[in-house]
Amino acid sequence: MRWWDIDPVLELEKDLFPEDAWSRGMFWSELAHARGAEATRRYVVAVDGDRIVGYAGLAASGIASDSGCAAVGDIQTIAVARDYWGTGLGGRLLTELLRAATAFECAEVMLECRIDNVRAQKMYERYGFEAIGFRRGYYQPGNVDALVMRLTDPSTSVQGTEIHG
Repeated sequence: MRWWDIDPVLELEKDLFPEDAWSRGMFWSELAHARGAEATRRYVVAVDGDRIVGYAGLAASGIASDSGCAAVGDIQTIAVARDYWGTGLGGRLLTELLRAATAFECAEVMLECRIDNVRAQKMYERYGFEAIGFRRGYYQPGNVDALVMRLTDPSTSVQGTEIHG
């Protein structure tokens, strides 16, 4: 993802997450940490023709070798246009994030998923994520709980090592 992708990404974001869509500033802030030797983020877009049909982002923390702790990846977002649901695009985006987590040498990857988004939970489970807890009232408005999931050692994820097609 680059700065020129932000406007079309925002359109998709507002369609998929109308009540808690990220702002332009949030995407700019994330992308500011995605370039150069000190990068701690990886954001990708999926394009079909000239249309962005999906995007995803990962933040890594604890990467510095002198930090004394293992790097942890946090999946910030995965979004797929409604007309691409069920095509495997979400899995391909997740695979790319897991490749980034491996490059960042993350020992584990964490994420939050709406408790009512069973389809996404099933996808994460196929990649080896396990439910480890809840965040009560995490998604606003609506006070919807989040399921917290974790993948240990993303480099050995069942499907998380290579992208095809």
